[in-house]
Amino acid sequence: MNVSTKQGSAGNTILADQDMKDTLRVMTCGSVDDGKSTLIGRLLYDTKLLFDDQLDTLRSDTEKHGTTGDEEFDLALLVDGLQAEREQGITIDVAYRFFSTGKRKFTIADAPGHEQYTRNMVTAASNSDLAIILVDARTGILTQTRRHSYLASLIGIRHVVLAVNKIDLVDYAQERFDDIVASYRGLVDQFDFKTLQAIPISARYGDNVIEPGGNTPWYDGPCLLDFLENVQVGLRRDKGPFRMAVQWVNRPDSDFRGYSGTIASGHVKPGDQIVVAKTGRGAAISKIVTADGNLSEAGPGEAITITLDDEIDISRGDLLVAADARPDVSDQVAAHIVWMGDEELLPGRSYKMKCGTQTVTATVTELKHRIGIDNFRELAAKTLNMNEIGFCNLSLSEPIAFDAYKDNRETGAFILIDRLTNATVAAGMISFGLRRATNIHVQALDISKKARSEQKGQRACALWFTGLSGSGKSTIANVLEKKLQAAGRHTYLLDGDNVRHGLNRDLGFTDVDRVENIRRIGETTKLFVDAGLIVLVSFISPFRSERQMARDLLEKDEFIEIYTETPIEVCQQRDPKGLYKKAIAGDLKNFTGIDSPYEHPENPEIRVDTTERSADDLADDILAHLKDGGYLV
Repeated sequence: MNVSTKQGSAGNTILADQDMKDTLRVMTCGSVDDGKSTLIGRLLYDTKLLFDDQLDTLRSDTEKHGTTGDEEFDLALLVDGLQAEREQGITIDVAYRFFSTGKRKFTIADAPGHEQYTRNMVTAASNSDLAIILVDARTGILTQTRRHSYLASLIGIRHVVLAVNKIDLVDYAQERFDDIVASYRGLVDQFDFKTLQAIPISARYGDNVIEPGGNTPWYDGPCLLDFLENVQVGLRRDKGPFRMAVQWVNRPDSDFRGYSGTIASGHVKPGDQIVVAKTGRGAAISKIVTADGNLSEAGPGEAITITLDDEIDISRGDLLVAADARPDVSDQVAAHIVWMGDEELLPGRSYKMKCGTQTVTATVTELKHRIGIDNFRELAAKTLNMNEIGFCNLSLSEPIAFDAYKDNRETGAFILIDRLTNATVAAGMISFGLRRATNIHVQALDISKKARSEQKGQRACALWFTGLSGSGKSTIANVLEKKLQAAGRHTYLLDGDNVRHGLNRDLGFTDVDRVENIRRIGETTKLFVDAGLIVLVSFISPFRSERQMARDLLEKDEFIEIYTETPIEVCQQRDPKGLYKKAIAGDLKNFTGIDSPYEHPENPEIRVDTTERSADDLADDILAHLKDGGYLV
């Protein structure tokens, strides 16, 4: 019994000691084959934190996939866990490793080096306090070194280790090390790094990783592990004001209402006054509830449930904040974004924006500039391609609560999501909110859309004709409008060619301009529908995303998509304006169907085939659809 008690006491002491240690979150990054995975493997191996079964697996993996020969372990394989990585000898995902020394606990993220996986590097950086940027002593500073250093600074990392790796392959030359360090310091002089420690290392052989290397007597600085154990990074989240996004309104019964979430920053205790950021309505905290019992105080990273002394309107997605330190609230923001999508960013296209637990629709209204990685200059740009970094203005469908990213990573970061594919296409960092003029307000109107429609004896709607040039859109729309007019209906026809002579005369035919073309037409259509009209819209409108945007502007059943499903071969034979001939000859650029894509509708309300039936017959079919749907009262 006494032995058991002593063992239990010792175990509790060890756990208590671990809890007392702070955790340093480290990211390794650099170009391909700079030795990131090997360095992490060396740290784990030399600190004797590997179990026998891990060593056995490493020995077996080295025989199968290793690149170091049979006489030594290939330490990179401790981290390169994916089969594809092992076969290629590169890291393509973010691999995390955890270990502890006598002074500190560590979380190390091994970020991929390939440019195409920049998104993974951004993910790793967003959760890190310090970056180890590796440089191959033979090749020196590369483009990825520049990109990763800029991103580390942009994402808020303030402590950097420049690890000049493979120093053994340049005969441990001090001159080579000094040249690389001087170049790097000149490169990052404009960045807001608080500490920058350069260390010559050989991850393969262990020089200056956990112990000073005898091969570099000219280096008198700390080894890597010593620096990591002692660097003071500060606790950003502890210093900030209280922020907690509500993930769940907890109501197990009628007697309990709590608001659950994870604290992003700051501390709270019972009695503190908090408010809902967007509404300003507040109350005092009654209890802080957890699965292990009530707390007298809670801080960053803790998952809690808060109960209040007064019932106020709080929903999932709301941000609870300190009453005396409220964040910004705005429906327009300026932000840096790192573009991750396979397709380019198109200003004017709408995306889903997720900021904490808040999700809204966002549109890039203006791309101010992109960042040139070679010299970090601000360059003029109309769009961003994969892995490019830009600064832009975004307009949101409704206000969100946020802090500037430099003040709070948790509440100042967001992602953009493609509304059709649901793929994450960008990571963003809010710089500041954009204020509208205070004298602009929404004017209440006494006459409603319903009243305007009823006066005209119809249900307002938009008949959105889409299809290739020459497919018959405008012909059918023109015939249909005449039939509606003859029946005494109130209509308006928006035609793509006509609108480009006025409202959209400043737009060309690039993808960016096409998106803006349809954005304007969507907003115009909304106004005509609000006026109670049946609006016929005849535009190629080649992208699904913009057609969906136009649909989302209207109410349910007000948007009727009509796809003139005419094969491109037939459209080319018709070629009523000679445009296909010019495009095929190369005299007309960005022509839909030739050198610019057309994304056909997947589930249109109406499909029409102009190859077998006349425009008059097809217009009658659409007229019947309107009658059956109750649009013609």
